[in-house]
Amino acid sequence: MSGVLNDVRDYTEGYLQVLWQNRLYVYSTAAVLIGVWFTVNMLFKKKKMVHPVSPPASKSVKKQEPASGAKKVIHVSGVKVFYGSQTGTAKGFAKELAEDVIAQGIQCEVIDMKDFDPEDRLAEECTSKIICVFLVATYTDGQPTESAEWFCKWLQEASTDFRYGKTYLKGMRYAVFGLGNSVYVGHYNTVSKSIDKWLWMLSAARIMTRGEGDCNVVKSRHGSVQADFQAWKGKFLNRLQALAKGEKKACSGNCKKASCKNKKKHKEEAEDNHSLAEKNNSEEELMESSSDEESSSEDEKSHGSVIDMEDLGNVMNHMKKAKQRMEEDEEDSQRVKQNGERKSECEEERREMITPALRDSLTKQGYKLIGSHSGVKLCRWTKSMLRGRGGCYKHTFYGIESHRCMETTPSLACANKCVFCWRHHTNPVGTEWRWKMDPAEKIIQEAMENHRNMIRQFRGVPGVRPERFEEGLTVKHCALSLVGEPIMYPEINSFLKLLHQQNISSFLVTNAQFPEEIRSLVPVTQLYVSVDASTKDSLKKIDRPLFKDFWQRFLDSLRALGEKQQRTVYRLTLVKAWNVDELKAYADLIALGQPDFIEVKGVTYCGESSASSLTMANVPWHEEVIYFVQQLANLLPDYEIACEHEHSNCLLLANHKFKVDGEWWTWIDYERFQELIQQYEESGGTKNFSAMDYMAKTPSWAVFGAGERGFDPTDTRFQRKNKTKDISGC
Repeated sequence: MSGVLNDVRDYTEGYLQVLWQNRLYVYSTAAVLIGVWFTVNMLFKKKKMVHPVSPPASKSVKKQEPASGAKKVIHVSGVKVFYGSQTGTAKGFAKELAEDVIAQGIQCEVIDMKDFDPEDRLAEECTSKIICVFLVATYTDGQPTESAEWFCKWLQEASTDFRYGKTYLKGMRYAVFGLGNSVYVGHYNTVSKSIDKWLWMLSAARIMTRGEGDCNVVKSRHGSVQADFQAWKGKFLNRLQALAKGEKKACSGNCKKASCKNKKKHKEEAEDNHSLAEKNNSEEELMESSSDEESSSEDEKSHGSVIDMEDLGNVMNHMKKAKQRMEEDEEDSQRVKQNGERKSECEEERREMITPALRDSLTKQGYKLIGSHSGVKLCRWTKSMLRGRGGCYKHTFYGIESHRCMETTPSLACANKCVFCWRHHTNPVGTEWRWKMDPAEKIIQEAMENHRNMIRQFRGVPGVRPERFEEGLTVKHCALSLVGEPIMYPEINSFLKLLHQQNISSFLVTNAQFPEEIRSLVPVTQLYVSVDASTKDSLKKIDRPLFKDFWQRFLDSLRALGEKQQRTVYRLTLVKAWNVDELKAYADLIALGQPDFIEVKGVTYCGESSASSLTMANVPWHEEVIYFVQQLANLLPDYEIACEHEHSNCLLLANHKFKVDGEWWTWIDYERFQELIQQYEESGGTKNFSAMDYMAKTPSWAVFGAGERGFDPTDTRFQRKNKTKDISGC
């Protein structure tokens, strides 16, 4: 028995030893068998997935109808339009887009970003088959609007937070359209670019490249931000329709595989659309995103990967062509600048400052628009003085006949976006003249004609004094303070000369951002500079200037004002809690420009505006303005409070040189000014004159401390009851 066991053991040991010695062959055989099994299994499964298509037996056989219970595949379940708006433009675009989407039979929801919590809800869009559209405006210093602030803050943090991961929004589909103004060189459409980038970093997929709307009509691709949006909207709706049908991006025709079924179709379409593609090439460039991290639409599904070597040549060629176009454009612009070639052609190509949307808006506000960049409007004080109810503060301070004053501007554009702007920032902005230009003769002629027509509307109105109505038809004064920056108008000197030739005095207001233009300005009856703040930080906060070197320009403008020999004025607007605590700084600025007069006025609240945070709480009481002026006068040994106009919440500080024998001479001898300006023109500018040469005595009722408090006793004070206050005026 033991012998049998020994034989079995020896046999087993020998067998195992052979296996061990040949273990490499055993392992290889096993691996091959497993591989064969796996391959056969995969082929079998693949064969099951393929549905065989039976050829039709004959032409008469109808196509088999799908089963009535078959479930329809939904590729787009709806659209959500998110908007971040400050002035309401983006909100209006969002509603307009929603209406067009619904018209295509697709559900659409408009969402204000301030009412949406991205932390809790944004990830839901990854699996909902919803298309998310973001319409966002860029606000001051490239920051998001108040309503979009939290959304952007969260999205920025999530894009770099490892806890969310790079694929947090994978599956979400989106499109972005930004609203901005290219005059803000360093901040143009930064919010839309950032949102596009952050979504991309979280693996969301663009359905189309980002669109950019430009409020600067000069640089806008289609002439206005509204036109830019319309162009982008059309492309979006076409893309949405294709996605709803389950179509992918159309093949470009440059197929890598020779077996492309659409090759013939591409060839035919290429021949038909070659000219059209060239025409629309510039429009397509607007829609291209400028983010460095962006990938093309074809690479959206595999974004984050490196560029395919096969595509590298196309990318390099595209960059080379773009660089070549830029160099050609630069050469053309330099050639035009050096040789003056094609000047008339460039003038024709320039766009109008007033877009159709802006024209409608300003017309509704009562403006009579002139040409492509000017306007005139009837001041509330003109209406008041026609009816014997008192004149404006210029009547009290300088003797203007308010019913004979025309308020106009040759330039609706401005270089600031002040928080207390009367026009709620509906006017265009810019740092230089880039628009079509109307001649000064046309502007003055149409301005006076429109002004007279508005005066004629008061014929027969109860309370209008007949003698003042007749006088009002003849313009005697022109207040260039309606809106915008008149000094930006390239022919401002010709404009002023034409006014003086018609015996019209000139009161020009500038925002202290164009020092060289101030220096080259011909004499005016009275030149104003708005001094809205006394420090760099507060000026940036209140005026929101476009120039990066705004503070240096501001100081240089004050120096330029000090070089003028005619009457000069600082115009201070007090905004409570913003600029009323800067007395010493104001005194330093006054010493810099040494103006003849300083007007100090409490800010006028023009109603609620989404473009400004100003409220009634920022409007100082008249007694508070008086206190401020008294404190300021204590720091200015050469100035004293001369006049007051309580109804306008305004006081006048005057230099002591206008106080003769204890009496103030702040009024203007307008006939004498016309004589002096005529002599100046006839002498070719050699016979100059100063502010002292055409001053007139101030009546007692206009002097500070008088019982009338600046109200002309020849008129009757009218108190409104339960009526909305008219806040328009110069």
